[in-house]
Amino acid sequence: MKSNVSFLCFSCRRRGGNDSFLPTLVFLIALLMPGRAEAQSDAMQSRMDRSRLNIGAYILQPYARTEQHVRDIAGCGIDFMTSISYDKGLLDLFRKYHIGAVVNGVVPGWWGGDGSNAGQLSQKNPLSAYEKAAASFQDHPAIWGIDIGDEPSALDFPHYGRVYEKVSQLFPRQFPYLNLYPNYASVSQNTAQQTVNQLGTATYQQHIAEYIKHVPSDYVCYDFYLYSINVHQAYENLRTVSDACLGAGRSMWIVLQVNSSDSTRWISENQLRFQAYTAMAFGAENIIWGCYTAGWWYNNVLDTKGQKTPQYDKLRRINAELHRLGPAYMKYRRVRTDFVSFQGTKWLQDVGQQGLPSLSNGTFTDLQATDRCPLVVGSMVSRSGNGDRALFVCAADDPYDEHPAVHTITFKAEGRRISVMGTEGPLPLKVGADGTYSIDLASNQGALIEAVVY
Repeated sequence: MKSNVSFLCFSCRRRGGNDSFLPTLVFLIALLMPGRAEAQSDAMQSRMDRSRLNIGAYILQPYARTEQHVRDIAGCGIDFMTSISYDKGLLDLFRKYHIGAVVNGVVPGWWGGDGSNAGQLSQKNPLSAYEKAAASFQDHPAIWGIDIGDEPSALDFPHYGRVYEKVSQLFPRQFPYLNLYPNYASVSQNTAQQTVNQLGTATYQQHIAEYIKHVPSDYVCYDFYLYSINVHQAYENLRTVSDACLGAGRSMWIVLQVNSSDSTRWISENQLRFQAYTAMAFGAENIIWGCYTAGWWYNNVLDTKGQKTPQYDKLRRINAELHRLGPAYMKYRRVRTDFVSFQGTKWLQDVGQQGLPSLSNGTFTDLQATDRCPLVVGSMVSRSGNGDRALFVCAADDPYDEHPAVHTITFKAEGRRISVMGTEGPLPLKVGADGTYSIDLASNQGALIEAVVY
């Protein structure tokens, strides 16, 4: 989340060295690791169903808290709202319409901002402050999580680790919610104390590594506003966080952009799809949209009078697609992601991974688009360990929704029963005389291709 004050961002430096071996390494590690859903704590299971693909949204202002407004949230396909102040009347409505709340203001808040407060969390928010806050807390069945801060510096991660554990103990029915910076936050300014930067580290990869080292959450959540930045940085952020989650056995949550930093610009339906389906190709298990009502920037889902904007129906349609895909998608977990047929594009600039002309991963062979459309492809394995495999494919040729098209994707998968789930339900699957499968996929759309053991 961003406040209404200016947010100063700089691109971080590209890390040195050659890490092209990493996708293969984490693929092998993942095959030996238990699934995240199977290992989650009882506290995390209590209210948010982590076996589902959950969809959230940021901020519900007081002008949008009538019963009709809450009914519309449910109608938009939103499972939970974040950055919600404690309001019993609203929480009662949330419970009625099966919506969860991540509540702020319950415990001391924190925002990293421009980095000037980095390293001061333990002094300003000692553990005793959280104990005091818990003593006056009134629980409610609609409260899924407790917001403990937003975009902290890595200099505060050691204390945040203690805060996370303390809040987990004090609020056993809720999870502590903490969101991280994207990779375009500023890095170290080479000062002795490293307190005039946002990340508190020299690179973003180090930032995520320090978080995982110190904060014992079973997820990593970060925000990235693609249409205020660019595609290749979004890919690199997805790659960095998803690979770190894979190595640590955590799930990836992501905050995406439904509003605009430019008041004259509206995010299109296909741009919503591109953000969501590329994130799913990297294994995202929680997708959170910013913002539903006024929070930061412009052109939110509701205007300042609580009326629906054009973004409401766009988001409703995309969330319905996500929920249709969710049950099949969540049977699997991501083990690596590849960029197929990206040659000649500018979208892998500064991404620490090379593209492939086609994908062969031991189950699927020679997957590609017949017109060489760029594809972001997540290889997935069954959480049950039964040997089933899947691919999540996003047709990533038109991220700015300028030239939409329909593409034919072909592949082979011998010895498996193949089915394809698209955004509107099962997709028609053609089989050639040589055993080649083919499906049609529109620009920015996603599809799950399942390869089930006979």
